[in-house]
Amino acid sequence: MARTNNPELEGEAAEAEAQVDTARADLENQVQELRAEISRISGSVSALSSGAKAVVSKEAEILGERVKDRVREEPLQTLGIVAGVAFLMGVIMSR
Repeated sequence: MARTNNPELEGEAAEAEAQVDTARADLENQVQELRAEISRISGSVSALSSGAKAVVSKEAEILGERVKDRVREEPLQTLGIVAGVAFLMGVIMSR
């Protein structure tokens, strides 16, 4: 801090410097708290995405088993559906 011959100005400068130091410390604390919160949220998001992935995988597995069962139970109906879908795809692609 620069020295002046005015004690009143020096006092005000010291007070302002103390306020800046306090504000800096408060800001650093807030940044640390935000980093901790971001870390906690990241962990939660990671856990949620892992859970969602497991649910989707299980549902896809169940759907695959249902389709296999349906094909075994009614192969001619399945063949007709596949032929119809193939025909529609051919019509759509030819345009």
